[in-house]
Amino acid sequence: MSTKPKLILVEGLPGFGKSTTARLVYNILKEQNVEAELFLEGDVNHPADFEGVAFFTKSEMEQLLLKHELQDEMIKHHMEEYESVFLIPYQKLQHKLGLELTPELLDSFMKKDIYELPLEQNQYLIEKRWQAFAEQAKKSDKVTIFECCFIQNPITIGMIKYNVSKEKVIHYIKSLENAIEALDPLLLYVRQDDLKFSFNKAINERPKEWFDGFVNYYVNQAFGSEHDFNGLEGTIKILEARKQLEVNILEELSLEKEVVNNSNYDLESYQSTLENLIRIYF
Repeated sequence: MSTKPKLILVEGLPGFGKSTTARLVYNILKEQNVEAELFLEGDVNHPADFEGVAFFTKSEMEQLLLKHELQDEMIKHHMEEYESVFLIPYQKLQHKLGLELTPELLDSFMKKDIYELPLEQNQYLIEKRWQAFAEQAKKSDKVTIFECCFIQNPITIGMIKYNVSKEKVIHYIKSLENAIEALDPLLLYVRQDDLKFSFNKAINERPKEWFDGFVNYYVNQAFGSEHDFNGLEGTIKILEARKQLEVNILEELSLEKEVVNNSNYDLESYQSTLENLIRIYF
């Protein structure tokens, strides 16, 4: 490959090893003296996604300030005007700045989270965010690594939450691909041979709160409700459907992509595989 990627995207299903892969790739690049920056899932400072960010129109913001008069100065100080609307990074306020948000105010923010918006509105805002990131990133020699926001997030809101057509989900992701074309992105897709085994492994390794929250979200959104899926078995069926959609998406994408198999959970062997792969591109 003549042009080195400025962006590496790590995707795959929950429990398949995305975080491990992203960290390994970051370390491999650093060992090769490649300047790199890593953003894992849930990073409130993510440059191309919105993590824990609420969206308000001008009238909605006015109502919010009236409803929460005791915290209106804090809200005004941290709100960001964005194309005649307002964004508030409420998770960042909580976790990074340690600000105390009343339960009522936090609930108001969560209900207006960007990933609770109608799909078209969400897609518009996310596309603009990726375009702005790409404009900045192409001016730098640094390689950025993203875990899971490129495919996973559009699938979560498009397929899981709203149960829209496969074509609409693919169109969403293709629009993000177009936004980052100038960065010569590389997609690393983490595969597992046994989805059920891998997901159950993740359940055993993670807090019960993660499992409860994940299952509750998956089975109670539009896709799970329409198919009457319940509990762990229903969640696995949804993940199987998601896996098939991701196979279709990979076929549609034009960017450089590599499928890496992590089924053996052999860290040393897996790292060696990734090292050999990264050498091809760097």
